[in-house]
Amino acid sequence: VSVIDSFVKDIFERIADEAARLARSTKGSNKHSTISSGEIQTAVRLLLPGEIGKHAVSE
Repeated sequence: VSVIDSFVKDIFERIADEAARLARSTKGSNKHSTISSGEIQTAVRLLLPGEIGKHAVSE
């Protein structure tokens, strides 16, 4: 079970990091921006390849 927990935690951290990078790059110098659902969906599509990314975004 700890392997699955580690995997899920790692994926969530990667998605959060990528979404934060996207938010910073699209919002300019606004340091108080909120990560939008669109940025999270884009991060998921970038991190999860092919059909699994499409399925994850559709759920």
